[in-house]
Amino acid sequence: MTNLAKKIEEINENLATQLPAEIINVFSQSIQDLKNSKIDQNSIQIGYRFPDFNLRNTNNQMIHLNELLKKGKVIVTFFRGSWCPYCSVELKALQDHLEQIKEKKVTLVAITPQSEDNNKELELSHKLNFDVLTDQNHILAKQLGISFQLPNYVVDTYEKLGISLSDYNKNDHNELPIPAVYIIDTDHTITYQFVDSNYMHRVNIQDLIDQL
Repeated sequence: MTNLAKKIEEINENLATQLPAEIINVFSQSIQDLKNSKIDQNSIQIGYRFPDFNLRNTNNQMIHLNELLKKGKVIVTFFRGSWCPYCSVELKALQDHLEQIKEKKVTLVAITPQSEDNNKELELSHKLNFDVLTDQNHILAKQLGISFQLPNYVVDTYEKLGISLSDYNKNDHNELPIPAVYIIDTDHTITYQFVDSNYMHRVNIQDLIDQL
């Protein structure tokens, strides 16, 4: 078991003891609803062209995919937000492997719907040395087919837990991406993807690096 897998197992164990059964059931139902929608199967696939993007980082700079690809391959990882413990441990694990990624002349960027100020706080708290970009209003995630509308019963549950997506994302759309990681070759072709509608499942980072 990888270190990331162990961290996820710990999160699952902690949540099982800390949260009421009805909340755990809500989360389970929301995952099943997403699986039934087949969002992961219907999203963009290996061999397709990854759409160009121009997204803002936490230093108010616009990061252009075309410019990144001039230096080599790019890893793009989508996460739900800094409020998500599964996303946090994945980002920390990527940071732990960042030197291995850079050694292969590959650029890593993380993309989320939350605002730049929330991303800045996340970068500082997790000591991330890669760009965290804001996909405002889910424009890019929708192009990839990984964006979904959070059901009201889940929004209400998050609110009870003190998680207000409108505060994090600075809109009232209640949209999130499913966890997704892509390797993009210099010609924009997707050569690797990890997409899973179950947000508790995360990429095996060593497998990701092996594909570079």
